[in-house]
Amino acid sequence: MPEDEQETSGISRKHFIVAAGVGALAVPAALSAAGPASARVRPEAGRLLTPTPKCTDGDSTATPSQMEGPYFKPNSPERADLTTPGMPGTKLTVSGIVYSQSCKPINRALLDFWQADNNGNYDNTGFTLRGHQYTDAQGRFTLTTIVPGLYPGRTRHIHVKLQAPGRSILTTQTYFPNEPRNQTDSLYDPRLLMKVTSGPNGRDAVIDFVLRVP
Repeated sequence: MPEDEQETSGISRKHFIVAAGVGALAVPAALSAAGPASARVRPEAGRLLTPTPKCTDGDSTATPSQMEGPYFKPNSPERADLTTPGMPGTKLTVSGIVYSQSCKPINRALLDFWQADNNGNYDNTGFTLRGHQYTDAQGRFTLTTIVPGLYPGRTRHIHVKLQAPGRSILTTQTYFPNEPRNQTDSLYDPRLLMKVTSGPNGRDAVIDFVLRVP
């Protein structure tokens, strides 16, 4: 099983762009890792953090960044379905919209997802449960995957990198509500909770992202 994730240095933006098939975008060469202050925001006693708002009023707060962790791999395949036939686990469909801070949906925003499997393991030799996709003209995305398993030190989470065309990369994570380990995971941030419902065929989750784009 993976050890606890440790904060790592930033990856090359160039490598991330090439991995996602957007080599024509011009971006700076270095990507700074999210620092502890941004990665470990937790509610103080008696005070609740405000979730990332749905972007409707032209004054939305950008989605918080979080650490990349040690398990990111460049060159993920372009696909919206990360599952394979017979893969164990509870089916999960994640959908949402990627907005700019002026509440405009971002067309062709890049999302690169990676996560643990049902047993809490990452595929570090291949690309199981790894893949990137792009938003449509309305900023929408849909990901088909499974609910990630648990491993020591972490609650359930899914990693994602996002990038508007020609802009900087946001690295963050998404979380599941009502998980006991949310209270003990030092990286957990309630502003990154997905809205999750259960149905006969698995779970559906919704989360919108707001990028630092005018």
